[in-house]
Order: sequence, then structure tokens, then C-alpha cells
Amino acid sequence: MGRWRSVSFLLNHLTRIHKYHYLNPSPPLKHVPSQCSPIFGRFFFNFRAYSAIPSRVSVSCNELDSGYHDCYRDYCVEAEEEQDEETGKIPVKTCLLSTSIDLKSMHAENLSDVVPPSSRSTNYIVLRFCDFPSETTSLGVQGNLSHCRYMVVFLYGSAVLFNIEDHEVENYLHIIRRHASGLLPEMRRDDYIIKEKPLLVEDMQGGPDYIVLKTLDTDSVRVIGNVLGQSIALDYFVSQVDGMVEEFAGINRVMEKTGTFTMDRIKLLKLVGKANSNLADVIEKVGLLERSEIAWRNAKYAQINEYLREEYEVAQRFGNLDFKLKFVECNIHFLQEVIQNRRSDLSEWCIIFLLTIQNVISVYEIIRDSNGVTLCDLASRFGSL
Repeated sequence: MGRWRSVSFLLNHLTRIHKYHYLNPSPPLKHVPSQCSPIFGRFFFNFRAYSAIPSRVSVSCNELDSGYHDCYRDYCVEAEEEQDEETGKIPVKTCLLSTSIDLKSMHAENLSDVVPPSSRSTNYIVLRFCDFPSETTSLGVQGNLSHCRYMVVFLYGSAVLFNIEDHEVENYLHIIRRHASGLLPEMRRDDYIIKEKPLLVEDMQGGPDYIVLKTLDTDSVRVIGNVLGQSIALDYFVSQVDGMVEEFAGINRVMEKTGTFTMDRIKLLKLVGKANSNLADVIEKVGLLERSEIAWRNAKYAQINEYLREEYEVAQRFGNLDFKLKFVECNIHFLQEVIQNRRSDLSEWCIIFLLTIQNVISVYEIIRDSNGVTLCDLASRFGSL
């Protein structure tokens, strides 16, 4: 009876394992860690000679269960980490559509989607679009960006879109175009990635073309959107100034060969106005030299702001822009002096011509008064000669 009882015990144990596999299917073998194989090897091959005493059986049920659970748990943890790494990525798309956006009319049209401001800045608004009913927002669900899309729109024409896929971008940009003026012939775009890791030790961690945060809240959206919007607007203004630099470089090359240039005064004044307006827009509208009020209040957001400004080299690029504008300014002053000298020379020649005519008339009047000879007589005499 001891021999049959041992066989019955072993069969019952195998049946229980089979049911566990059926209810909890194991992952494919290629993903199962190699440490699981010795467990099954011990089960099928590593037992001593058969005996009627049940205690002689070397297979331990607890060892088998715990080993299988350890392998399965390790696999699940790895799979969850991979899944979290994929779903934790929030795409960020930055666009520059125009030179100006009417934020007041846009705020009035999308009043239900506007996020209340947390600072005194008036050069942008934040819109939030959620996939769940509005009555759940009182529970704080709106902070979950897996269900919400954010759009930060700036006065100077930039828009930063959070958690919006490529095929959805045009639908959201259409909302902005209705309030935009001075639409650019070619829209500028840039992409960025935000990763959420709640177990992150630091408040943030940087990487190539992405930033890692514990959680992404609305203030983080404002700070990140502000830097990205400034960066793409700065690219546009740099391209405008580069065009002026190239134009003046062409004028200088012509002057090097011919010693003169053909630009008129009106065109030069237009260039002066364009250079001054670009610099004014960078300083006033974009607010490139102003510090974010949110970053000033909280060190966490200040760290994010400083990292992104350093990552996008905002200060260095503004320095290059300022240097190019100074080059344009020097050329403008030089050409203005040349044009002014031309006008002075023309005025001098006109004065000389008028003085010459006046002298000729004076000589004629003197001759006429002294001899009583008219101008017609002088003409006839010279003609006869």
C-alpha cells in the first residue's frame, strides 16, 4: 500500500501543476529566465531511488512552487517595466504658425477648455482636452496625461502640443489658425519627448531629445511649453536676420568690386525697420530675457527651466542673434552715411550750377547796361561771326 500511495501522491501533485499552468499560462520559453530550467531538471531527474517511504521522494512541492513563482514574477516585472517605458512616453510637438495670435478671442471661443493661469504672464494660454466626461474633473482625474491633451498657445505665434499624435495635429492647429494673423508660408515644427517615472529619485532627469519627470502637471506643461515655444520662435527670428546679413554681404561684395552700391534710401529704411522690429519682438513678445514666474517660485520647475534652456542653448543663440543684429546695424549706419554723402554731393552740384547761371545773367546785365546792346543783338553778332 505504501508504494501505491506514493504513486497517487505524485500523480496528484503533477495534476495540480498542470492546472496551475492552465490557469496561469507561462510566457514563451525564449523569454523565461535561464534560472528556471534547473527546477524542472531537478523535478524529473534529480530524485533518489524509489521507495515505499514517501519521505524518500526528493521532490519538494514548496521548492517547485516557489521556483516557478520566482521565474514567473521576474518575467512579469520585466514585461511591466517594458510596457511602462513605452506607455510613459508623452510626445511633444512644437509649431510656429504665424507672427501673432489673438489670445483674447481664442480664450473666449474655447472658454470651457482653458486652464486657469497660475502666473501673471499674459503672452500665452493653456488649453486642456480630455477624453472623459467633465463631471469627473472635480476628482482630479485631469492630471492624468494619458487621457488629456494639452496645448500651450503663445502671443507671438508658437504652439506647443502635449500628448497629441501626428495624425491629430492638424485638427488642433485649425483651432489656432482661426485667431492667427501673419501666417507663415511654411510652418516650422520640432519634436520632443517627456517620460514619466514615478519612482524617479530626482525631480527630473535629462537625456538626448527627452526629459524624465516624476509626474507631468500643468505647471510643468507651462514651463516646458514656454522654453520650447521660445526656442522655435528664436529659430524664425535668426533666419530673418540671416537673410538680412546675406543681403548686406552681397552689397559689400559689390562695393568691393565696383566701389559703389545701388540700394536706394527707401529700401535701406525698410531694412532698418525690419531689424528693429525683430529685436523688439524677441525681447518684448517672446520674452527671451524674462525669467519664468513659475520657475522663480518653485525650485523643481526652475531646474526644468534651466535644463531645457541649456539643452536648447537659448542664451547662446540669443547672443549670436544679437551679434548678427549689430553687424546689420553697422552696415546700415555705413550705407546711410554713403547715401547722405551722395545727397550732399548732389546738393553741392546743384548750388554750383545755380551760381553759374546767376553769374552768367549778371555778366549779361552788365554788358547790356554799358553798351545798350540787347541779348538779341549779341546773338545776331555772334551768329554773323
